[in-house]
Amino acid sequence: MAVPFADLQLQYQTIKDEVDAAIAAVIRDSAFIRGPYVEAFERDFANAAGVKHCVSCANGTDALYLAMAALKVRPGDEVITTAHSWISTSAMITHAGANVVFCDTDGTTFTIDPAAVEAAITPRTVGIVPVHLYGQPADMEAIMAIARKHGLWVIEDCAQAHLAQFKGQPIGTFGNAATYSFYPGKNLGAMGDAGAVVTDDAALAEHIAMLARHGGLVKHQHQIEGINSRLDGMQAAILSAKLRHLTAWTRARQHAAVFYDTALNQIEDVEVPQVAPGRTHVYHLYTIRHPRREALAAYLKANGVQTAINYPTALPLLPAYARLKHRPEHFPKAYRDQNRILSLPLFAEITNDQQQLVVDLIRSF
Repeated sequence: MAVPFADLQLQYQTIKDEVDAAIAAVIRDSAFIRGPYVEAFERDFANAAGVKHCVSCANGTDALYLAMAALKVRPGDEVITTAHSWISTSAMITHAGANVVFCDTDGTTFTIDPAAVEAAITPRTVGIVPVHLYGQPADMEAIMAIARKHGLWVIEDCAQAHLAQFKGQPIGTFGNAATYSFYPGKNLGAMGDAGAVVTDDAALAEHIAMLARHGGLVKHQHQIEGINSRLDGMQAAILSAKLRHLTAWTRARQHAAVFYDTALNQIEDVEVPQVAPGRTHVYHLYTIRHPRREALAAYLKANGVQTAINYPTALPLLPAYARLKHRPEHFPKAYRDQNRILSLPLFAEITNDQQQLVVDLIRSF
């Protein structure tokens, strides 16, 4: 039995009729750019995310840029984010015009350490971009307290945490805005690239929408200079079809995580994901720590189990940020994790037999 890291084909087969009908409707109506299917998804996702406004865009990377551009980030501004994330988080800070300031993680949840955030604030700091990494919320209570104290905006990077909650409140509802990715492998994934910014601020939502649509909400009426970052009708219709299943898929991921937790906790050298009190983890990724990560990954691959490393190099240690002259000792927790993390197969449709095989192989290793 081979165990894939994820199985998008199997997910499609479980809702094939709904997805096929959604695609056929878009083709029938020639509603390829904007239009009723995009508008319907924006309404439905805003409701699911617990916010008033959803502005869809081409991808999650654009969502980060649009949110920061709408908040009028200027050259010389500093924006704080985590040392452990996908490069979109930090790169869009730079592309929006600000200087990125990295902070270490808390050493337990893979999310940004609020104490490090507080220590990194300078007179040039304007905002914080916490990342709800792997599906677990960052400590939004502490982060929002810091933001209020220093008069900073907050953009939550929710790319991996659809429907996650912090102390009963949906993530994405704490800061000024939040960004989502609907990359195919995400908990809610399109069949191509797709993203969104959500917010309760009507004026901010309108500005983000203008930025994403060539600077205007009505064709040929350009109020500002914008970019072209639009969700197409096909992806919107597919996402609407999938959104109806997201709650059930999330529960399935959580149940699969419990299975892994129970079995892997008994195996020496395996450190299962730790969920902090008051946080609801939605397990976009199930990431363990192991001191012999490379050898374990190779052993699992040789026995038909796919794994992934998310992410093998802490952001400030990438060549892209050599200009900042960071060293591993500046981010000891993120650096330690980059050499130990391994993401195991986990998706809504994974079977107990597949998971048991993964567990048995790790035990035999």
